[in-house]
Amino acid sequence: MRKLFTGFIFTLACLASQMALAGPKVEFKTTMGNFVVELDADKAPKTTANFLNYVKSGFYNGTIFHRVIDGFMIQGGGFTPDLVQKPTNPPVVSEAQNGLKNQTYTIAMARTSDPDSATAQFFINVKDNQGLDYPNAMGNGYTVFGKVISGTQTIDAIRQIPTMVANAPRMGRMGDVPTKTVTIESATILK
Repeated sequence: MRKLFTGFIFTLACLASQMALAGPKVEFKTTMGNFVVELDADKAPKTTANFLNYVKSGFYNGTIFHRVIDGFMIQGGGFTPDLVQKPTNPPVVSEAQNGLKNQTYTIAMARTSDPDSATAQFFINVKDNQGLDYPNAMGNGYTVFGKVISGTQTIDAIRQIPTMVANAPRMGRMGDVPTKTVTIESATILK
């Protein structure tokens, strides 16, 4: 009986430890369904803080998934439905060397060719994208800072939308724009 009780206490301690290590969670409500991401503040502290600041400010509410490439990723968090890019805060320093990999359903920061140019836009990998991991062919990589923990069916539905080339004010023509607008209605930190 004592061994059983000790085993039970050990199991509870392990579960409590895992729960304590769980990172912040953000729920996205979109016009195609909802999904939740869990962030890794230990391995990507600056990126996580940057992302959470955008969530807290309501920045993502009303933005769209503006770039969809099935078999690669879905990208959002920077454009309004009429393809106007929203102004952002200064960029965050790359944390691509954190050991996290661009695996299916992970969330990473979008950026330009400058590794330290990520602001608000993010992408969700819809397959394992080793070419985006640090170090890649360019010597850098893309910062992974979390993973989708529920609602993968929403990600899969978005990635299957046909795309087109569209005119974007002040940007010219943009490729890989979904033919059906997918709007982020809200992004909320879960308690």
